[in-house]
Amino acid sequence: MVKRADSGAMSTVKAAAPRWARRRAGWWEGDARGRPAWTRERFLAALAVLTAGLLAFHRVVPNSVGRLGSSLEVFLPWLGLVVVVLLGLALLFRSATALVALLLPVAVWTHLFGGLLLPVAEPGAHDLVVVQHNVSDENTDPVGTARALADAEPDLIALEELVPPALPVYEKTLAPDYPYHAVRGTVGLWSKHPLTDARLLDIKPQGIAEAWSRGLRTVVHTPHGEIAAYVAHLPSVRVRASGLASSWRDESAGLLGKAIAAEKLKTVILLGDLNSTVDDRGLAPLTSRMNVAERGFAFSFPAAFPLARIDQVMARSATVGHIRTLPATGSDHLPVAARITWG
Repeated sequence: MVKRADSGAMSTVKAAAPRWARRRAGWWEGDARGRPAWTRERFLAALAVLTAGLLAFHRVVPNSVGRLGSSLEVFLPWLGLVVVVLLGLALLFRSATALVALLLPVAVWTHLFGGLLLPVAEPGAHDLVVVQHNVSDENTDPVGTARALADAEPDLIALEELVPPALPVYEKTLAPDYPYHAVRGTVGLWSKHPLTDARLLDIKPQGIAEAWSRGLRTVVHTPHGEIAAYVAHLPSVRVRASGLASSWRDESAGLLGKAIAAEKLKTVILLGDLNSTVDDRGLAPLTSRMNVAERGFAFSFPAAFPLARIDQVMARSATVGHIRTLPATGSDHLPVAARITWG
């Protein structure tokens, strides 16, 4: 009698369970009637396929709403972490279906970014070592910053956010090892090799009314030939409730791309804070014309916890073989160093 009473009570409790809870259980694990259900295996497999789709077809994600496509592309390499999490869940639930599905995003991620992890090639006879750094207009230690960059012994040092009080400090500190330099507005280039034909590069978007000079073009006379060197600082991207605001950055990138396309010298290098990654379609006017780093991730911003490389080194008729970060300075960016090979 007690058992029947308990059984009846349990049946009453089961019948009293909310309908949404019973539906949810059926959605996840199926029901006694054998109707189709989404199991953990299928759910994980679907997430794996979705991740692979975002990696492979990120250009299809529209930018019309909040620059969603560019937002995804800035952090595209980090989708590899999603794959790692899904792998852990697949192993936890012993899901063979999910493990097989994960081969797809692994293959796509490896195709896109696996080359950046390969060993660095041996230095070539015509290699040029360059350093790119946004030194920050709030940097309280320009002397230490300049010395840290010079310690890397590059041939060229490109700097952005050079403010008038700090500029003489950089000039004096770098002068012994870098006797040649050119500064236009808030960007500059220091060199071990002679510089000529330095001029301001107009990459100012139309919507900016105040004084704004963030582009420089000069010629570097290396022992192996002349190189046109461009230093640029594109407008910042703002995060708003409606999404990313990058129209000024995109416009400035277009102007810079046109200037490089019109450059008569064969070999060109571009160093700058471009305020986005090379995967972002907003930088297509540049990445479609120039080679980007073949090795290294070199996440440079923010310095406290680097999530993306927005400090770039690109080249035309030359190879950017490897890019890496240097130790932190007084800036909110990390410096990046790259080896360029040509000839």
